[in-house]
Amino acid sequence: MRPRGHLSGRRWKENRVSRISVRGFAVASATAVTTVGAVVGVAAGGEQQSSSDPIEATAADSTLLADIPAGQQAVAQTASLTQQADVQSTAADAEAKKSAEEAARKQAAQDAKAKKAAADKAAAEKLAKEREAKKKQELASRSASRDSSAFPIKASYTTAEVQAMARQMIPGDQFQCFSNIVDHESGWNYQATNPSSGSYGLVQALPASKMASAGADWKTNPATQIKWGLGYMNDRYGSPCEAWSFWQANNYY
Repeated sequence: MRPRGHLSGRRWKENRVSRISVRGFAVASATAVTTVGAVVGVAAGGEQQSSSDPIEATAADSTLLADIPAGQQAVAQTASLTQQADVQSTAADAEAKKSAEEAARKQAAQDAKAKKAAADKAAAEKLAKEREAKKKQELASRSASRDSSAFPIKASYTTAEVQAMARQMIPGDQFQCFSNIVDHESGWNYQATNPSSGSYGLVQALPASKMASAGADWKTNPATQIKWGLGYMNDRYGSPCEAWSFWQANNYY
């Protein structure tokens, strides 16, 4: 009969193996290992002589590792969790940085688009102003063209003479358009009369008396009719060419 309190060989081995298996977890913690070293030093009573039996030394060491307090095991677990948290935090920081860079890129693209739109608008407004100024300049130039009073008064005028007057009174880039209208309206006959409507002259003014605003001799002086016709086209359509465009679409102006 074995004395009480004495473990059988099998139970002693199971207990010993159980204690040794704990070693793997204990070694995972640097803090625990350091503590184990301290415990070993105390257990050895300060003796520096190592065991001559490797198996006994290992068994003793394993037993001591198995006896590490639960608090120190918690330290090892805490260290592992802290490391995981650090990794997750680093990944979150990288993702946040990436998101911020993407947002900045999108904002820069939007700013560039808005800047371009503003520049295009300013350029369009500038172009419109330049065109308006050019148009006014052209109108002023036309007004400064040779006046009807500069031509000598004659009893009658040939078609060539009437056309020569028109060339001197109308800007070069507008003459052909003016000529196209006169060709269709009167055939350059300054005395042409429409019997049904009463329109009269080179540009077939209706009523004919409107041409008196350009001169009292509107009935007999083609230069006076040209002056009135040019003024009418400029005021109503902007230029003889604009008047000709309207005429082509409507067969009148």
